[in-house]
Amino acid sequence: MTDPTPAPGSASLATSVRSAVDEGFPAAVAELSRLVRIPSVSWPAFDPAHVSESAEAVAALLRETGVFELVDVRRAAVEDGSELGQPAVVAKRAARNGRPTVLLYAHHDVQPPGKDEDWETNPFEPTQRGDRLFGRGAADDKAGVMAHVGAIRAFAEAAGDFDLGLAVFIEGEEEWASRSFGNFLRENRDVLEADAIIVADSHNWDVETPAITVALRGAVAFNLRIDTLDHASHSGAYGGVVPDAMLAAVRLLGTMWDEAGTVAVAGLETAALDTPDYDTARMREEAGVLDGVGLIGRGSLLSRVWAQPSITVTGIDAPDVANASNTLLPSVRVRISARIAPGQDAGEAFEALRAHLEANAPFGAHLGFEGVDLGQPFLVDTSGWAVAETRAAMAEAWGVDPVDTGVGGSIPFIAELVEEFPGAQILVTGVEDPDTRAHSPNESLHLGVFKKALLAEALLFARLEARGA
Repeated sequence: MTDPTPAPGSASLATSVRSAVDEGFPAAVAELSRLVRIPSVSWPAFDPAHVSESAEAVAALLRETGVFELVDVRRAAVEDGSELGQPAVVAKRAARNGRPTVLLYAHHDVQPPGKDEDWETNPFEPTQRGDRLFGRGAADDKAGVMAHVGAIRAFAEAAGDFDLGLAVFIEGEEEWASRSFGNFLRENRDVLEADAIIVADSHNWDVETPAITVALRGAVAFNLRIDTLDHASHSGAYGGVVPDAMLAAVRLLGTMWDEAGTVAVAGLETAALDTPDYDTARMREEAGVLDGVGLIGRGSLLSRVWAQPSITVTGIDAPDVANASNTLLPSVRVRISARIAPGQDAGEAFEALRAHLEANAPFGAHLGFEGVDLGQPFLVDTSGWAVAETRAAMAEAWGVDPVDTGVGGSIPFIAELVEEFPGAQILVTGVEDPDTRAHSPNESLHLGVFKKALLAEALLFARLEARGA
């Protein structure tokens, strides 16, 4: 299976698939809306009953397709064995007559909504405005779930009793570090093993152009504690002589970037990736950069996001302004989130960050490192038959060839998929576009993108079914 040319008979199957997608799309949008109404936030501070409700709703949708021999809701222990992870949904239909098996991944849990006042609509009441459906999880990643369900349904309607093997894994804790992911893969290997894996949790180039994600940065995050005193002291009595922890923190954190905002930590690598041009005005608009504020870094815009490391301070434990007293702070704790280039080991990157911070601690400040989270980066092998067939299906559905893209964010579990299923080809696709605002207030899904992504996956199934082994 190296030539993506359609086999005889696939054209008529593709026509039937298109008709089934057209007829079933309103139902797919309605079912997506029902899923969005379930506030399935997987973070510990939120009610886990909603995640269970969401899992059962997804399982019901898969059962209703009528194509699976097994549909189940399962949990696995988190990596330290202290508790069970959130419920995930698995389904299986065995391949026949030499056809491959395709594993479909998405996640049904969502990010917290944030402040209600930052939303223009109720985050858990899906609201359509023009071509976009607004709501938490409308895109990330309940639309990924429904792209799989809708594609399966349309393909089964068009093909009848088909031979293609299908496995499904809809995770329930992707937004909370996928803590049981490795154990879940090992415990359910017989259900999930496949020749190709489609991860529907990424973005497209724009609303008219599909994308296959081929490069993902890794992640290194940790809490850094900076201590200079064993107790707080009056800033008037000792300020100017005694170094407080906030002063040490500000001086130390500033050493991680140069004057252009480029990462200045020895040992953090840059990947050799070719990146297309990207409009500066578009980048500024998408990110909401204020007038007069410049961009940071060096090199092409997309190389800074796809191929270079970045470091962000995402939180600081310190008195807020309302409670600020004239006191030298003895201790400050910050959360550091770094993205690392494809090709670099996450553990190696953490050690580089630790060495830099320890070498640059001002005034002899004491440092502590806690809560370390590591996620490996990933480079997709694009040479296999699965990528070729997916490119062809995307071009057929969208009317234009897909673009190979990188992602500045991280999907660490992909490295775990590769480790558990080394022979499987990995495909990272998605339903998002530059205006989706995943994780942010006013998250939305472009319904045109959703339909084309669903159609592309259904056409991929048709191509694999028609070609055989």
